[in-house]
Amino acid sequence: MAADSPIEVLLEPPAATRAAEARPRPVETPAISIVIPVYNEVEALPDLLLELSSALARTGRSHEVILVDDASTDASAQWMATAARERPELFVLALDRHEGQSAALAAGFARAHGEIVITMDADGQNDPADLLRVLEALDSADVVSGIRETRRDPWRRRVSSRIANSVRRSVLGDHVTDIGCSLKGYRRAALEGLPMFRGAHRYLPALCEMRGAKLVEIPVAHRPRRYGQSKYGVADRLWAGLADLAGVLWLRSRLHRSRAREVGHESR
Repeated sequence: MAADSPIEVLLEPPAATRAAEARPRPVETPAISIVIPVYNEVEALPDLLLELSSALARTGRSHEVILVDDASTDASAQWMATAARERPELFVLALDRHEGQSAALAAGFARAHGEIVITMDADGQNDPADLLRVLEALDSADVVSGIRETRRDPWRRRVSSRIANSVRRSVLGDHVTDIGCSLKGYRRAALEGLPMFRGAHRYLPALCEMRGAKLVEIPVAHRPRRYGQSKYGVADRLWAGLADLAGVLWLRSRLHRSRAREVGHESR
């Protein structure tokens, strides 16, 4: 589907998720929202959440973790619903059909309440310990994008990623080195009003930078996958990503870049 096809987000999870969300909510608005798309990762989820809880505790900030089930066909949905009933900081959304990472992120962004939103993969290849580095970098930036120091993927995936990054940078002129790294941090203002379309997850930092957001990059760990295999193939990452470039170019040409400031009432 074309890159300018918008994603419609209707936050109405299925019965199992609604039951999990019926428990009392924290009154405090969280400082940090972690948004994680999930598709058939039931084996990886327990270790991921254990590490994530430890890393978030070290931040000393209030937080929430939002898992977005992209219509998994394994036991991920059941595991997440059970975990959400036991952990007050954990929330689960479920897409009614398999839509991909962009739709899952759009749903998570719509639900997130934190002033800082951090995205990461559910497969455990992103190291939750790097959250502290992302937060530190956000002190002087609007968007933080990770650069995987040592790729732990098969060579075909590494090559396709290198090609896609090179072509994207030459066409758009953005400064994102590793757009495929899912570990990213955003200030809420950088995401507000951002057009979400199919394939948008490949371009989020670049789109933010186009609108004037300050982008910084940091090196992050990339770990070998311990469970299962990647759910998104080389064709999805390379050819679909390149096909979306035309749509992103059109969006860039239509973006408003003016800023408004209030005038008058100087004594107020």
